[in-house]
Amino acid sequence: GMSLWRSCSQSTSRTNPGKDRLMRVLGLDFGSKTVGVAVSDPLGLTAQGVEIIRRKSENKLRQTLARIEALIEEYHVGILVLGFPKNMNNTLGDRAEKSLEFKEMLERRTGLPVIMWDERLTTVEANRTLIEGRIRREHRKEYVDMLAAVFILQGYLDSEHIRKEREETAGDKEQETIREDS
Repeated sequence: GMSLWRSCSQSTSRTNPGKDRLMRVLGLDFGSKTVGVAVSDPLGLTAQGVEIIRRKSENKLRQTLARIEALIEEYHVGILVLGFPKNMNNTLGDRAEKSLEFKEMLERRTGLPVIMWDERLTTVEANRTLIEGRIRREHRKEYVDMLAAVFILQGYLDSEHIRKEREETAGDKEQETIREDS
């Protein structure tokens, strides 16, 4: 059984060349008729806006999911970050419930981990008002959704970066003791 398993695992890595490279992170802002999309650079440091996926009605998500799958392929994405719009008093409103449903759909469809990122930890709300003041009214709603995805993703990337730096400084101390032994 072992050899069979080995041949299977080899074939999957060939079909997805992104597996060997650095995986990007996709940031998503789930709105009632749009999903704002942002993607990280290959190093996972900066977020940039990609597009706004529109849908005709709130519950028709098939094309939206298909488009996200295509973006995952195109950018070699290994992890998804979805904005979690909790209320200020920590309760989950209608949008938060819908975001959780969308998370489950994404996980089923893509097989990738989806991290819920508390939008209150980003400057999303503050920036919404700022952005809205600067964008011509007819384009306003759309840009804001995409930029929200950028802020969500950037917030996640920054927190990961800080976490990795902490781990590395802890790891450096261990490295020194190993070096002394050798």
